[in-house]
Amino acid sequence: MTAPDSLEQPPVAPERLPRIIRAMGVIERVGNALPHPFWLFWILAAILGVVSAVMAALDVSVVSPADGKEVVVRNLFSGDGLAMAASTMVENFAGFPPMATIVVVIMGVAIAERSGFLATGMKAGVSRVPASWVIFAVAFTGTVSHVASAAAYVILVPLGGLAFRAVGKSPILGIVVAYTSIASGYDASPVPTPNDAIFAGITQAAARVIDPDAVVTPVSNWYFNIGSSLLLAIVITLVTKLVLAKRPDLDADPDADLSDMGTLALEPAERRALRLAGATLLGILLITALIMLPEGSPLRGDNGSITDSPFMEGIAGFVAVLFGATGVVYGVVAGTISKPADVPSLMAQGVKQMAPVLVLFFAIAQFLAYFDWTHIGDVLAVEAAELIKNSGVPVAVVFLLVLGLLTVVNIMVTSGSAMWSIAAPVLVPMLMLVSIPAETTQALFRIADSGSTAVTPMSPYFIMALGFLQQYRKKAGIGTLASYTLPLAIAMTVSWTALFFVWWGLGIPLGPGAPVR
Repeated sequence: MTAPDSLEQPPVAPERLPRIIRAMGVIERVGNALPHPFWLFWILAAILGVVSAVMAALDVSVVSPADGKEVVVRNLFSGDGLAMAASTMVENFAGFPPMATIVVVIMGVAIAERSGFLATGMKAGVSRVPASWVIFAVAFTGTVSHVASAAAYVILVPLGGLAFRAVGKSPILGIVVAYTSIASGYDASPVPTPNDAIFAGITQAAARVIDPDAVVTPVSNWYFNIGSSLLLAIVITLVTKLVLAKRPDLDADPDADLSDMGTLALEPAERRALRLAGATLLGILLITALIMLPEGSPLRGDNGSITDSPFMEGIAGFVAVLFGATGVVYGVVAGTISKPADVPSLMAQGVKQMAPVLVLFFAIAQFLAYFDWTHIGDVLAVEAAELIKNSGVPVAVVFLLVLGLLTVVNIMVTSGSAMWSIAAPVLVPMLMLVSIPAETTQALFRIADSGSTAVTPMSPYFIMALGFLQQYRKKAGIGTLASYTLPLAIAMTVSWTALFFVWWGLGIPLGPGAPVR
């Protein structure tokens, strides 16, 4: 027997997603249609060849601001171009600025990560704070965790959920805070990271188009990074408390299986290992400071300079030794390193993890070599700089335009090294020609490379974070996570941009040895 028509319930219309979430779906579909970054750079190289052939046929040239000589665009598809490409392939790869640096850094960091030191440090960082400080603790730990590169997502995102559960807060909120602090603050770390080495190498190569003696180190934005990490942790805390915490949909599913999600408790061996490893880290820093204290220290440069010194030139090696030694002490005490042979094995595992990046570096190195040989970058930089000068557009407006462009590109191309490899050869020389140091342009790139990362489904770590979220809410989807992260990502990008303008306006150095303006 059926109910009378008058008692039938009207069909419920499906919930309409917010417009911005629907837009994210379009972005995801378009982005998924893009080729792998490895092939993207070869496609760009082919396009470069066509463009260079046309510009060479038109005799396009500019006067180099570096030496006053005429620079003519060269045809990549000419005999000389093909000879260059064939003869320099190995040289291009071997000489790619970030490659040796990142391998050295990652070998040291791999020991600290795979011995368990970084994971235990993060766990301790979010477990020893009062409930009222847990949001800030998770957010700030997220900015520090970047030293572990991609492993930061695997370690800290589930820990964020555990930390919030432990103090009676929503674990869903903990997942969101941890993920967003890593993704949208990825280039703001108070501790030098492998990314700093990659970006510095690419920036230096681009800067030498204008200044052949330009030096950009992995700590060229260090002061700005420290300020940025503190600001972003504060912004995340405020937005979470004032906006996200008021959402009505923060409860986990009643039937969620939380039995295998781990705990924040540290084992006695972990505590002892962490204390000794921390003492080792502080000891190395203290010894290094004492060695550099005398003005005639061999680690200082001419006239006792610290910024232009052997120490700063070898900062990547110092970072590797610092994390490597700390990881060894932790591993020996905790039992994760039982014999000397374990140490090179952990280093090798770290390099193995970097294999996909090194393969991408091969394609990037060829493209950048071709781009440099054709002189198209010189032409674009000089012409764009002249346009800025003649138009009278304030530099601040140029900064905003560059930031907006890179932010949009970052939604589609989430690899920071890939995006900066494409943008730096034009943007760095262009802004140097209007008296903007390369380090300043790199700082601007950091904001764009980070801000939109937490909301783009193009990032593989977005999908990983969604998986952690679904442990608490099975029906959560891409739109669910994006709606949580969007307010944080917008607030972080706006506040970080404001900090950049304050920093630049006051003429504060971005890092050791970096020009003020």
